[in-house]
Amino acid sequence: MRVTIDHGSIEILQGDITRQDTEAIVNAANNHLWMGGGVAGAIKRIGGEEIESEAVAQGPIEIGEAVGTSAGTLQAKYVIHAAVMGQDLHTDSSYIQAATRSALILAESKQLASIAFPALGTGVGGFSVFHCAKIMLTEVIDVLMRSKHLHHVRFVLFDKSTFDAFEQEMKLQFSAKRH
Repeated sequence: MRVTIDHGSIEILQGDITRQDTEAIVNAANNHLWMGGGVAGAIKRIGGEEIESEAVAQGPIEIGEAVGTSAGTLQAKYVIHAAVMGQDLHTDSSYIQAATRSALILAESKQLASIAFPALGTGVGGFSVFHCAKIMLTEVIDVLMRSKHLHHVRFVLFDKSTFDAFEQEMKLQFSAKRH
């Protein structure tokens, strides 16, 4: 599913974030930027250990902040590590909102045109995919409406139930905007 917003677009698809051709992909990180399992583990396994080394060298960071690294052997040029939780692996709506916005602002500051996100905080963080979809889509719409460089945001969701939650939320948000 894809929608156009001002000079940009938002796309939702089911797939593997490590295979995306966007300029940057987002890692759902902890604030120490260690890359263990889930999305982080897949990025490190496929893109290379240097991604984690570059990230850890910039940490620890505050929960809600984001840092960028190279993308190793991935198709993307950059990995943006959005700290959505601390070492306790706890996340909440304010962390997800801040981490999403920080990743988008970092992409804009690097003059990137495209970025791909996973569903932040819904893996080991255990956050509701429905609430996550609402928070992340709201932030993306807000930033895209004002961005100068960022034109395409893609949500790449690993499983069907998460994809369905994001698709449902996008339909809700865009049907409300037409009235």
